[in-house]
Amino acid sequence: MTPEDLQPFDPSREVTSVPAGVPTPEQIVAELDRYVIGQDRAKRSIAVALRNRARRLAVGSAFRDEVTPRNILLIGPTGCGKTEIARRVARLVRAPFVKVEASRYTEVGYVGRDVETMIRDLVSDAVKIVRAEAMAHRVEEAEHAAEQRLLDLLLPTPPGRTPRPEARDALAQQLREGVLDDRKVQVDVPVPQGGVSIFGMGNPGAGNEGLQEILDRLTPRRSHRREMTVREARRHLVDQELEALVTDAEVADVAIQRAEQEGIVFIDEIDKVAARGSTHGPDISREGVQRDILPIVEGASIQTRWGPVRTDHVLFVAAGAFHVSKPSDLIPELQGRFPVRVELESLDRDALRRILVEPRNALVHQYAALLATEGVELSFTPGALDHIAGIAAEINERSENIGARRLQTVMERLLEDVSFGASGWRGARVQVDERMVEERLREVVADVDLSRFIL
Repeated sequence: MTPEDLQPFDPSREVTSVPAGVPTPEQIVAELDRYVIGQDRAKRSIAVALRNRARRLAVGSAFRDEVTPRNILLIGPTGCGKTEIARRVARLVRAPFVKVEASRYTEVGYVGRDVETMIRDLVSDAVKIVRAEAMAHRVEEAEHAAEQRLLDLLLPTPPGRTPRPEARDALAQQLREGVLDDRKVQVDVPVPQGGVSIFGMGNPGAGNEGLQEILDRLTPRRSHRREMTVREARRHLVDQELEALVTDAEVADVAIQRAEQEGIVFIDEIDKVAARGSTHGPDISREGVQRDILPIVEGASIQTRWGPVRTDHVLFVAAGAFHVSKPSDLIPELQGRFPVRVELESLDRDALRRILVEPRNALVHQYAALLATEGVELSFTPGALDHIAGIAAEINERSENIGARRLQTVMERLLEDVSFGASGWRGARVQVDERMVEERLREVVADVDLSRFIL
């Protein structure tokens, strides 16, 4: 042991600043606010977790590996925004992201999907991101190569003859100006491989992906000649050149590193594998799935077609309604791996009213845009919106509470006749007022057996 080892560790040494392009927690929350109403605590927790990932990469290498992800457990009823937050985060951060359902997996030894496939899916997403970034930097090179191949097709040179440079240059100029876009050429187009599948031989998640990849590579690649315009051929040839320029070996190492350092796995329906005292029957593998997930969340090496991947610094976000089970039904070890717990709020009438109109993808805007394609102008009065939100909230209270998803079923019922006849109403203006809402939804609210009308 050296004297340096006895000195107190200074975590501030070798620290750099977070890159300017990484969104701040305030910016992440502001973006989520455009699509998700309420749930401020969940948004803040997600924003801080994402920012901490960028902060960890800026920490000195001697301390970086000691910073573990702050995994999050979102608890709340269905339809309150858990999955929507995950969807928007995936689009906001340019990081490998995969959303999975815990109920889709089975314990090792049972027929079904192995939990390790979530990491393989994460690496596949990382490969797509890295490949797209690499292709974006090679577009000009691919376009030049595609242009040369097009010139060869448009001006074929017999064997033993030397092409005339002036004729090729003149043809290239016409090609760039679009004069030849409608001319027909014959292009070799690859045929999608339909090789032998081994997934019928066993569990597709038990390591068979690597063997399937070997079989796919051994299957000869075929192509067929298609006649198409120069405009279409240019697009096909550019894609072919990009595929040739950006190889698997070029993206594999970067993709694995990206998945390990920036990957995010959203595990939905985690409550569906929570043990509820049943140790036999159809629930026998629930606790086994938790035990299989545990080492992945703790940090393990998972073998993928691109190489081994460590999960020590992958961020895991789990979510569940927990309306039958509760978080304490999860095995203690798994509970401890999700230190940040956020309970989402149920949506009341005011929240449902805001969800109708405020998000960028609000239902009111969606229906207006759909009917506008038929030449029908759709509008809603403030009273109608209040009444719709009130009916949705009342139905949620009287039957199963499905949160904001209730608005979709209520709106579909309300606008069923309008949507059905819109193709013959071109130029019409339809205003949905409180009276129309009352007439169309009266029987739904009055009937005790609401399942006859709205699931």
